[in-house]
Amino acid sequence: MIVDCAVYRDGKRIPAEEDYSDALAQARAAGSGSSFVWIGLHQPTPEEFDLVASEFGLHPLAVEDALKAHQRPKLEVYDDSLFVVLKPVVYEPRSDQVSTGEIMIFLGDAFVVTVRHGDTPLHAVRDRLEREPDTLGRGPTAVLYAIADTVVDHYLEVGRELHTDLEEVEAEVFSPSAGGSRNTAERIYTFKRQVLEFRRATGPLTAPVLRLAENGRGGSRVPFVDDEARPFFRDVGDHLMRVNESVEGLDRLISDILSAHLAQMSVRQNDDMRKISAWAAMAAVPTMIAGIYGMNFEHMPELTWTWSYPAVIAVMAVMEYFLFRLFKKRDWL
Repeated sequence: MIVDCAVYRDGKRIPAEEDYSDALAQARAAGSGSSFVWIGLHQPTPEEFDLVASEFGLHPLAVEDALKAHQRPKLEVYDDSLFVVLKPVVYEPRSDQVSTGEIMIFLGDAFVVTVRHGDTPLHAVRDRLEREPDTLGRGPTAVLYAIADTVVDHYLEVGRELHTDLEEVEAEVFSPSAGGSRNTAERIYTFKRQVLEFRRATGPLTAPVLRLAENGRGGSRVPFVDDEARPFFRDVGDHLMRVNESVEGLDRLISDILSAHLAQMSVRQNDDMRKISAWAAMAAVPTMIAGIYGMNFEHMPELTWTWSYPAVIAVMAVMEYFLFRLFKKRDWL
């Protein structure tokens, strides 16, 4: 599905031709590096995307990746275009769930093609750039920077939300009245999966952003990207570094919380076993005495004593009281 198609010249939107090739020719005819066509697609069908791919000469491997999705963040250079994959993250506060989408960006000399999978719109990015003609005047590089900057800045927001959830999990684990051990463990494992999903989006993006930030310095140059955009991508890389540090901290903390929760469960089980053992020991004493007098022997001197029954009961009571005080003193009961 084609969301928008526009031609930009010197940072301003101009009326575009309806046909892709005519729009591209219109952008190239301007003869300036700041003129380009930007086509936005959302989950296109193979038939829809084949038209775009043939008009812009996109590499078949990149086209296959854009259609199938489920790619890791990456940057690949082809003869006629640059292919970048970003994974925006969406946090659902009602369900405390983290979900990821995908944005594929094809960058050429006078075109940008964005392919979205998921529910992460780019209208806000396009509107922001159209309000900033100086930035948009840098050409296709401005679109790549604006999308990457928006995605990474949203990572920071998601990281803050996850830190809030982590504090709630931590309070639940260390609460004196925490009782639902199984529910708590399930919540910890669920949170750990959310952090893992978050890391899959942020971690692999580090190398592409650093490559863009160091474009042409000490390595091969990335084509179709303006060299003057290095400071902007360095800023994105700095934010991404903060995100990755936050994710590492979340992962370590949730692992420590899980270990503490399992240790608490083990201690609680040991306490329960001590209590059970103490009550079993207290029950064993009268059972042993009653068992002795339950044997059918004829020659038992106590059987003929007048006060045998109350004496035995008294002995049982004294021994039970002694054991109770002993276990209570040792915090077994």
